[in-house]
Amino acid sequence: MAKITVEALVDGGKASAGPPIGPALGPTGVNIGAVIKEINEKTTGFKGIKVPVTIIVETDDRTYEIKVRTPMTSALLFKEAGIEKGSGEPNTNKAADMTLDQIVSIAKMKREDITAIEFKDTVRTVLGTAQSCGITVDGEDPKEVSDKIKSGEIKVKE
Repeated sequence: MAKITVEALVDGGKASAGPPIGPALGPTGVNIGAVIKEINEKTTGFKGIKVPVTIIVETDDRTYEIKVRTPMTSALLFKEAGIEKGSGEPNTNKAADMTLDQIVSIAKMKREDITAIEFKDTVRTVLGTAQSCGITVDGEDPKEVSDKIKSGEIKVKE
């Protein structure tokens, strides 16, 4: 039983049979149209964002499994903040301001991908990405918000 794994970065809800998916799946004999349709159904919630997708094909019986991971944290931050990119000078020029609730929402999406034991540490990881992108949180520096979460001054719930 041979398996072929295809990894691709697709636009949410807009995968196509073109490169890189179509040419990689062609030799396996799977129904490429059905694979693309399923990928688009699974990624429709991430429209406008690149989404990492893994397709595992069992070549003997032409069955397949599609795994969709969450987009990069920065892409989720940009979409939620309504910006196209972060600041080129995050320490001096700020790109956007978000609420802590928005950060927590992104942390919930990334919970499976970020290897933190406690949820508050997942939130702090997202805050670290916001810091490097020049995004403030409720008008504050994300590092300060992270420190308040760490000390228990701010409580976050999953």
